[in-house]
Amino acid sequence: MAVDSIFETTTDDDQTSMLMAALAHPRQPLHLIDVPGRGIVAAPATEAATIEARGGTRRGILPPLYPEWLGDRQFAEVHGCRFPYVVGEMARGIATPRMVIEAARAGLMGFYGSAGLDLATTAAGVDAIRTTLGATANWGANLIHTPGDADREMATVSLFLDRRVPAMSASAFMALAPAVVRYAASGLTRSSDGTIHRRGSVFAKVSRLEVAAPFMAPAPEAMLRDLAAAGHLTAAEVDLARQVPVAEDVTVEADSGGHTDNRPLTALLPAMCQLRDTTVEAQVYPRPIRIGAAGGIGTPGAVAAAFALGADYVLTGSINQAAVESGLSADARALLAAAGIADVAMAPAADMFELGIQVQVLKRGTLFAQRARTLWSVYRAHDGIESIPADVRHKLETDIFRESLEQAWARTRAYFATADPDEIARADREPKHRMALVFRAYLFMAAQWAREGQTDRRVDYQIWCGPALGAFNDWARGSFLEPIDHRTVAQIARNLLEGAAVITRAQQVRTCGVDVPATAFAFTPRPLR
Repeated sequence: MAVDSIFETTTDDDQTSMLMAALAHPRQPLHLIDVPGRGIVAAPATEAATIEARGGTRRGILPPLYPEWLGDRQFAEVHGCRFPYVVGEMARGIATPRMVIEAARAGLMGFYGSAGLDLATTAAGVDAIRTTLGATANWGANLIHTPGDADREMATVSLFLDRRVPAMSASAFMALAPAVVRYAASGLTRSSDGTIHRRGSVFAKVSRLEVAAPFMAPAPEAMLRDLAAAGHLTAAEVDLARQVPVAEDVTVEADSGGHTDNRPLTALLPAMCQLRDTTVEAQVYPRPIRIGAAGGIGTPGAVAAAFALGADYVLTGSINQAAVESGLSADARALLAAAGIADVAMAPAADMFELGIQVQVLKRGTLFAQRARTLWSVYRAHDGIESIPADVRHKLETDIFRESLEQAWARTRAYFATADPDEIARADREPKHRMALVFRAYLFMAAQWAREGQTDRRVDYQIWCGPALGAFNDWARGSFLEPIDHRTVAQIARNLLEGAAVITRAQQVRTCGVDVPATAFAFTPRPLR
């Protein structure tokens, strides 16, 4: 019987259905058979044996493909994960202790959103996570850069070290800071075989090569000496810190929610990988630096593309804000679930307002971005509240603050009287700084209203997110993940990874010369265990 006759009784649709069924199960090996007159076909073992027995020629076998294998295996070994996937540290407690716990239980790496929280709240969150997870290593907490307040950064690191937080994500840093180096170097030891061991792992979240470079290098000598002189590091820790990078995990943040440079991952990630390779070779490190991909990761295709670009792990942020474990209110999560890819905008950041730094936020259903930009324009144009023209001032008081600017300053002053009295003293000397504090208070509260679900302030909600959220919503539409009550961090991650494995398998088959239909590069979410 000729090989061609094997296919004479089947239609093209039947053949496509058989291929699609095989591609949908990437954990099964696929055999590549050369069929005269038809070219290469891909088939599971049972069908391949029949085709080969009737004249087909075996050209190769694609081994099983597991979601666990998409990234760097060392990442999983070092951090105690099953999957090369990080649930990112959405600030102000949006990445809750519950979210971190559920991520870790699902075999993911989870980071607590401790940025912007006071130390007592951060300590309580860390304690809750450690009490539940015990000695597991696949979690951490966030240290965010606090301009002009190095003491706060150092106090946060002290808390992390005292409570033995196994990993720390350093975000929004524009330069290496002593607090980061202290965490990275604390607890460094050398085993009898010469291997240097870390007590805590630094994940550096960066979007610029010049910022990434110091994290990939050993800690600066002057910084190590100062930390040792202050009693934060031992002589042995200083010596070992000279031989390893500050961070062995560097997360490349592309177009993301919150602080972002809006750079495309396809341009940024390869450049970071090249910098990593050059640095590792120059420093002769005993083990590699891992590069992660973040920003724009909201669909299986995006996950597959990130790994194809060379990412060792992926990190998701925006899409987890709509998850049931999120610290956002149900009202804010509902707004997120309705967002499209274009429903985001840039707005001034509360923590770096005077510097003109911006964050990416939800635009649909809220006027926050527009109102925040108005405040920035007023701040740039005037020297203080008193110099704001009456008509502009009236609009600010009516539409944004819903009270007089004097009342807004009184509230702000009362807050800083206990939080940071030095700010009040400076505001009394500098009218422009007083105006900045009042405007920053609105930006701060806009995020708080979204977390609390203060619906009378819905138009002022500040919700950090990037276009990945809209892409996720489009992908989830019509599936079990469309209702926000079904969105858990575990199901989100498992479906993204499973879909990425299916898409990766389809691409593998196509590169072998098999005619693969476009529909093979789609994956519909389904409940996964």
